[in-house]
Amino acid sequence: MLGRLYERENCSAARALELVGERWSLLIIRNAVFAGMTRFSDFERRLGIAPNVLAKRLEGFVAAGLMEERPDGYALTRKGRELGTVIVALTEWGDRWAAPDGPPILFTHDDCGGTVHLTTTCDGCGDAPDIAEIVANPGPGADPDRLPGRAS
Repeated sequence: MLGRLYERENCSAARALELVGERWSLLIIRNAVFAGMTRFSDFERRLGIAPNVLAKRLEGFVAAGLMEERPDGYALTRKGRELGTVIVALTEWGDRWAAPDGPPILFTHDDCGGTVHLTTTCDGCGDAPDIAEIVANPGPGADPDRLPGRAS
């Protein structure tokens, strides 16, 4: 979606941004996940997005396996639906830092009505560490020649 690849980056965040790193992309996904939108005209009207921009984003989502084109519109795949957690995380950050009057929407659990929050937990000890306590280490997909801090 960004029009270029991150060849110098060996990073899943950079790869994800290639798919959904343009502002309209996450808004389209948000409306598909949480408002159940599937039709081109609904996205266009609700978001106020230009039809050519919307068509390009939806085509990219289909090509990336985030959505499937169907006769009645666009359906999220599991891969696309899982971006809902990204929307929740980004919204929580926005509620904290960019919503002076409080959260404009709340994500709630359909079964019980409780408010849903995302947390980061350690699978070793179960703690919820502060971001300052989290370090990035090379994983199994790391390219040793392209680790952060190394000149390429």
